[in-house]
Amino acid sequence: MKAEIKQINGLSLAGKGDSGHWVTMDGPALLGGADAGARPLELFLMGLGGCTSMDVISIIRKKRIKLDNFECHLEAERKDEHPKVFTKLKIHFIFWGKDIPREAVERAIELSETTYCSASAMLKKAVDIETSYEIRES
Repeated sequence: MKAEIKQINGLSLAGKGDSGHWVTMDGPALLGGADAGARPLELFLMGLGGCTSMDVISIIRKKRIKLDNFECHLEAERKDEHPKVFTKLKIHFIFWGKDIPREAVERAIELSETTYCSASAMLKKAVDIETSYEIRES
C-alpha cells in the first residue's frame, strides 16, 4: 500500500492512496492553515470507522439481514500534551431495520474487532477501544 501527499498551499495538503482518490487535509487558521479540509487525525479516526463499518455491514449482508440504515459514531479521547495520541476510543454502531437479531449484530461487531478490521487490530495494541450498539426499528 502506498500514499502520496502534495502541498497545495501553506498547510493545505492533498493525499492520494492506491485507489487514486484525492482527499484534502488542512490545519486551522490559528496554525497557518486555511481550514479547508479535514485534519489528518480526523481522517485517521474516520479510517477506523470506515474499516469496521464496512466489515460489519458486509457480515450482516452475508447473513441476509436487511438494514434500512446504518451509522457508526466514533469518539476519541487524547492526551493533553504532545504527542496528543489517542488514549481511548469509543465506537457506537446504530442499525435500523425490522427484526434485526441482536446475536447477528454482536457477532458481526466481534468478527470485525477480532478478525477483519486492520485499523482496529493496529490501534487496540495501544489504545482502549470500547464498542457499543443499538438497534432501532424502522
